[in-house]
Amino acid sequence: MTEASSRSATSQVELDSSVPHSARLWNYLLGGKDHFAADRAAAEQVLAFMPELVQSARFNREFLGRAVRHLVGTAGVRQFLDIGTGLPTANNTHEVAQAVAPECRVVYVDNDPMVLVHARALLTSRPEGATDYIDADLRAPERILAEARRTLDFTQPVAIMLLGILNFVVDDDEATRIVRHLVDALPVGGYLVISHPTREVNPEAVDRAMESWRAGGGAAMAVRTPQEITRFVEGLDLLDPGVVTCSQWRPDGNDTTPASEYALVARKAGGAAAPPAD
Repeated sequence: MTEASSRSATSQVELDSSVPHSARLWNYLLGGKDHFAADRAAAEQVLAFMPELVQSARFNREFLGRAVRHLVGTAGVRQFLDIGTGLPTANNTHEVAQAVAPECRVVYVDNDPMVLVHARALLTSRPEGATDYIDADLRAPERILAEARRTLDFTQPVAIMLLGILNFVVDDDEATRIVRHLVDALPVGGYLVISHPTREVNPEAVDRAMESWRAGGGAAMAVRTPQEITRFVEGLDLLDPGVVTCSQWRPDGNDTTPASEYALVARKAGGAAAPPAD
């Protein structure tokens, strides 16, 4: 996205501040400033049932950092497709990746108009690397991949990030179709990174929080079991420790309190390519 096209897109977006949006709610939970009254009200209603959601948001952001640092520093990945980006906060994917390898290239994807307004904050790449932003919905993987190829070379390893986004595709078959389409585009040596809410850790609180979110006008959302989440990566090689709560994926000295969100990193293997050492 050029600066001119960013300005043009920004001038055309329409923000509906009366309906809560997950990206803005997440921004509120992470201590950001890009949210409206409806987002704050929805967040506080959910927090009344599930106060640990603030901690879960922090755990999810820390998982992003650990996963990206592993992929860049150990696995040698230099390209990322981050779908369901959310609003810019601290330690965005390109900042984490380029801190390890400045030549990393990152494409962000989201469909929240407010994220588009702030897209230029996601385009502050190191000069050795590149960033881009696509205004698109996860349900259009063909378009996402076509536009991502402006920046990413899919003959080389790419990591696709799906953090807290698959839960908004409530139909299991549709969600699986989307993931398979994205994985099919990955070359051998590419990675898939997923985080996904679950009711396994605190079912009653999650159920009440979900009911409050829907009552407040929030988008339909699915929570899935570890087994259901694992099905998304059938045919891929799961990195240790497998499917665990996001706080417990290679915690590296961080708080390992179980979170109501599971996480995984999986590698597309095949041919003669050997998996990187963990």
